[in-house]
Amino acid sequence: MRWLLILLCLSFTASANATATAAQDVPSIDKVLVIKSERSLHLMRRGETLKSYRVSLGKQAKGAKQREGDLRTPEGIYWIDWRKTSEKYQLSLHISYPNARDQAHARAQGVAPGGMIMIHGTPLDEEYPEWFFHTLDWTEGCIALKNDDMREIWKLVKDGTLIEIRP
Repeated sequence: MRWLLILLCLSFTASANATATAAQDVPSIDKVLVIKSERSLHLMRRGETLKSYRVSLGKQAKGAKQREGDLRTPEGIYWIDWRKTSEKYQLSLHISYPNARDQAHARAQGVAPGGMIMIHGTPLDEEYPEWFFHTLDWTEGCIALKNDDMREIWKLVKDGTLIEIRP
């Protein structure tokens, strides 16, 4: 009977250790890096790229966002500050655009900086398949990915994560 109890305790301990190890295997992402010219998004930890994805950008992909409605994706340092599900774009992570520099620039130009810049999935559209959206820049300034990629990023990137968007 003691051997059965010992065997039960050992199997419980092994199971608990396996669960703890699996939890540690989930990478802790400390930065999202977007390189617009490469149409790429990189999930990083301590300066090392752990995973990369192809992205679509705003319809006017060259240059930093200057004002509301210019169809450009911002460039600079921001934060992932909240998230939501979306009927139109599946899952989405909000980017803290505009930052203080963006606001000052827009104010100097006498224009609104815009906002609601997100990392999001692709619309489910009966007329256009997902691959159609994935091969061109089609957003109003957001960063878009295939829905499978967005689901993965949703799980790995926590609110409060730094995002750098480079030209």
